[in-house]
Amino acid sequence: MRKILITLDYELFFGNSGTIEKTIINPTEKLLEILDKYNIKASFFVDSGYIIKLKEYMNDFEVLKKDYDLITQQVKKLSAEEHDIQLHIHPHWEDSFFDGENWVFDTNRYKLSNFSDLEIDDVVKRYSSVLEGITSIKPSVFRAGGWCIQPFDKMADALYKYGIRIDSTIFPEGKTITPSKSFDFTNTPVKNNWRFSEDPLIEVENGNFFEIPISSVTTTPLFYFKFILNKFFGGEQQKAYGDGSAISNSKKHIFELLLKPSSSVASIDGFKATLLDKCANQNKEQLVLIGHPKAFSPFSLKELDSFINKRRIDSIFKTYYNYNE
Repeated sequence: MRKILITLDYELFFGNSGTIEKTIINPTEKLLEILDKYNIKASFFVDSGYIIKLKEYMNDFEVLKKDYDLITQQVKKLSAEEHDIQLHIHPHWEDSFFDGENWVFDTNRYKLSNFSDLEIDDVVKRYSSVLEGITSIKPSVFRAGGWCIQPFDKMADALYKYGIRIDSTIFPEGKTITPSKSFDFTNTPVKNNWRFSEDPLIEVENGNFFEIPISSVTTTPLFYFKFILNKFFGGEQQKAYGDGSAISNSKKHIFELLLKPSSSVASIDGFKATLLDKCANQNKEQLVLIGHPKAFSPFSLKELDSFINKRRIDSIFKTYYNYNE
């Protein structure tokens, strides 16, 4: 049977952060209603830099103490219910701060590779430890924030040192090159999984790390025209639960999406959830979905519910914890 992994990047928006209730807590609970109905477990990549910042500021700001309690209680609950809690690193939290009313994000060092070797070691150590402190389980799977995992050799030693053995960042044919955010996965191995050491795109038979790539699908300009129409005219069903806003894409990137085919992750966010069946039809052996609670909409969760219901016959839902190589 085909393996399906439902994976979530559990994080705020990094333009206007939004509130934790509407961006993380409430949409996650709506997702759990669907997963519980089918007795499915998911894998949550928790942005632990956010938790560290909440701990840093919560004694000075009562609102952040409330946010810290909300997020740690939900992460603890997820772990107790046997969902995967894994490591998601957005290192720009190191340069960001709370001004008394809002989070102020500095994304000049958006990629982990922007930091020195000693800083990378310290970030991985602290970001892993905060999750272990909540769940009593050491994370063993990594997903780079914004898919910015290259150059991997800069972070490989630190990840291995602190117990990371699996990566799930790569998605075949994905590519973005901007001054702050960049990745190029155009030469990804055409496999469900593989081992690697210093470059996740180069298979090494006995490599230290194991790659379980996010599934991807080719999208057309027509899809993105429909995406825009639904975003602005789709009504409440297409409106995201999250009340923040993302960092804006460059005009160049938007024009590229509207002018030529591109590769997208197999997403359960918003209108992209309409691609789930197409993704499933491409690979009969494995499907790794990605979602962000902040980007869920009533429409996308309805699509996910329908997708799970249809796939229960020919698929088995896994987490990284019970994934068999």
